Order: sequence, then structure tokens, then C-alpha cells
Amino acid sequence: MTHQSDLIAGDILEYLRQHENKDLLRFITCGNVDDGKSTLIGRLLHDSKLIFEDQLAAIERDSKKYNTTDQDIDLALLVDGLQAEREQGITIDVAYRYFSTDKRKFIIADCPGHEQYTRNMATGASTSNLAIILIDARRGVQTQTRRHSFIVSLLGIRHVIVAVNKMDLVDYDPAVFERIRDEYLAFAEGLAIPDIRFVPISALRGDNVVSRGEGAPWYQGPTLMQLLETVEVSSDVALEAFRLPVQYVNRPNLDFRGFCGTIAAGEIRPGDEVLALPSGRRSKVKALVAYEGELAAAGAGEAITLTLEDEIDVSRGDMIVRADQAPPAVTGSLDAHLVWMQDAPLRAGKEYGFKLAGKFVTGRVEAILHQVDVNTLEQRPSEALHLNEIALCRISLNAPAVIDAYAACRGTGGFIVIDRLSNATAGAGMIAEARAEQAAAPQDELQRLRAFELELNALVRKYFPHWEAKDIGQLFPR
Repeated sequence: MTHQSDLIAGDILEYLRQHENKDLLRFITCGNVDDGKSTLIGRLLHDSKLIFEDQLAAIERDSKKYNTTDQDIDLALLVDGLQAEREQGITIDVAYRYFSTDKRKFIIADCPGHEQYTRNMATGASTSNLAIILIDARRGVQTQTRRHSFIVSLLGIRHVIVAVNKMDLVDYDPAVFERIRDEYLAFAEGLAIPDIRFVPISALRGDNVVSRGEGAPWYQGPTLMQLLETVEVSSDVALEAFRLPVQYVNRPNLDFRGFCGTIAAGEIRPGDEVLALPSGRRSKVKALVAYEGELAAAGAGEAITLTLEDEIDVSRGDMIVRADQAPPAVTGSLDAHLVWMQDAPLRAGKEYGFKLAGKFVTGRVEAILHQVDVNTLEQRPSEALHLNEIALCRISLNAPAVIDAYAACRGTGGFIVIDRLSNATAGAGMIAEARAEQAAAPQDELQRLRAFELELNALVRKYFPHWEAKDIGQLFPR
């Protein structure tokens, strides 16, 4: 790897200190299949001198076998590492790559473009601050372009760079670039994306990726790398109130009990009065402990162990908040957007597991309020939600959970849906709003218990196949 700093030779400790203090930007590349996402990442790393020599030699060897670009080296092979990906020339799983420049550190998630892998794309986007949406200059805005843009909007990504790729195949025609820009902006009016930038590129040739190139002299804006190095993401967290989902209770000896977790939002200092939810008990922060010792303050994104002055009951899945700030909602009823990730469709009334900010509770989807057409953003009624479809659903939990709206805080506003039979992730949810709980009607409760009985019956038959029907029936006396 030829990229290096002069400090490495003169003062390695200063170089490491500067590197540690750089901003970190997480971003994804997404878009339609064959739009050049993997090639773009390979070009970013190659032109930034961030590929080790042995990696480059290996890619050159593999290019002779798998090359799909008619070039001496296929840079897409740098991130498409699965055998099936190289044989088909597509991305299937999310591939993560880390690199840094003098100004910033980056973690890239290369997401698949095929519709059947939309769930993989949603996984990669869930932790990202920025999305690069690639569009093939020959094809313009496609269905997957709209689908991925809508998911990016739902997942709270506020910065999007639309990279119009393969401009070399349309002779760098500025009219093509302007037409795609206008078409995308017209679609994006219905999305909650406040910052959208456009850049014409050729990932294969490198124009406007890291260096400007000579293909599009009519474009005077920043290159893709310049945009990545300068976009401001530090103020993206909308919630200023303190939120600490408790992930683990640390009890190494009789004299120490600490509550561990990653701060989802806000700041905390020793002496601050806090509230433990859902119990509502109060105490004050005694100390903030991290690997390097006790801290004077801690903020969003930091992993800490928090100790309290009083011995109150706080367990994994609870949340610690500041008593002088607006509290989150404590409720078992909410509306949320769901991205369905399971082959078996979602149906209202079936029991699922829900994991919210480290807390696991059971519950059910009471109703599918509307499904969203990703092409037109129109809302239509639906009785079921199939693989990769998106809908606004009303959810009822069997125990109260501590939540915020996803738009205010990702860490306390997102959740996953778990199939209780297979224990597989069935869907991803973004909370739209908390709802006031209502007492269940007797008939609704009977239907819920009957659905649970059928589900438990199926579990018994699966794990105890030798049981007879009369034995199973004894589990449910009338």
C-alpha cells in the first residue's frame, strides 16, 4: 500500500494519535444491479493508493478468470469475494471495507442490487450516515433506484450522493446527466432526504471518483472523494436527550455494580440525576467508567459502564435517561414501518418476537395499515406483507417497551422482528410513533391465545414427534 503519511517515518506515535482522532464516516453503495457499485469501491481504493500490493497482485490473477470489464484488472473483485459473486458478476452479500485518508476514516458497505437481496441492503444501510446511489447513465432511474432510495429515507440517512455512472458509455453527454438529475429530484420530493448531491462519474476509468479526469470538463463540482471527505454528519442525531439502553449488568465483585451499554443519544456526567425505565426509579450517576478509566463526561456513540449512587433494580433491556429531560415513551402499542425479510409472508395476528434496544418482548402485528409502492410512493391496502415489501403496521407488544421515534433516535427507534419457530430475523422496523395503550377486547384476547396455542402445538410436534394427539391435548385443558 503506497498511501502513507510523512509522520510514519518521523513520529509514529503522533501519526497514530492523529489517525485515532479522525472523523468516521459510514456509507453504503446501492442502486440497480450492474450499475457498478463494486467497481466504484475498487476504484476509490485503487486511486487513493489504499490497496496492498499482494491484494493487487491477487486481483490481477483473478481478473484473468473472472474479468467482466475487458480491462487488465477488474476492480470489482476487490469486494466481490464470494465464488457465486465472481461467477455471476453480481453482489449477493453485504461486503464491508475500511480505509482512511488524511481527512477522514471510512467504513464502506457494498450492498447488492438485486431485488431478492433488498433485505441485505437494508442491513447495510441501518448503520450508515451517507448513501451513494449509483445510476447507470444508459438506463436512468430504475425500480431498484427508487426502492433503495425509499429504504435510505426510512432508515434515517440524511445525506445521499447520486453518482451517475458509466458516463463514458454515453460520451459524457451533459444532457444525459441533467435528465437523470431532474428525474431523480422529482421522485425524491416525496422522501425525507434533506441533502442530495449529484456527480457524473466513470468508475471504470476513474473520472470524478478521486481525481477529476478529462472526460467531463463541463462538470465543475467536487469529485466523489471530495464530497465524502467534507460532508458534515456530526449534527445528524435529532435527539439531544440522554438515552442509555442497558446491554449488560457488570457485577465483578461485591463492591461494584455497573450498567453497561452504548449511549444512543445525548450526554451524561457524574452527579446527573437519572431515571431507570420502565420502573421509573430515580438515582444519581456516581461514575462513568471506560477502558481508559473514569470519565468526566460521555456522549452519543461511546460505550460506557455507568454506576449509580443508589442500589436500584436495573436489568438488561431497561433504559437509563436523564430525569431533567423529555422521557421516551413507555408503551406496548406503536406504529412502525416494516421491511419484511422472510420468505413466509407477514400476516396480522401471528405472534412474533421483537427486539427493541436490547429488550426482547413478544407481540403481534395487529394490522397492516398500508403498503408502500416504491415506484410511486403511493399507499395501498394489503392483507399480507411478502419478502422485501414495505408497509406501515400497527404493533401490539405483550410487555411495555421504552421507545423513541426512529426519526429522533436510531438506537431507540429501530427494532427487528424474530420468527419464534425458527429464531430467524423476519423483518426490520422503524418506529413512526408510540400509541396510547388500550385494553384488549375479550374476543381479541381469545383469538390471541388461540394463535399462541396453535404455535405451541407446532413446536411440540416438531421437537417431540413421538407424542400422541391426546398427550398434546393435555397441555391445553378446556
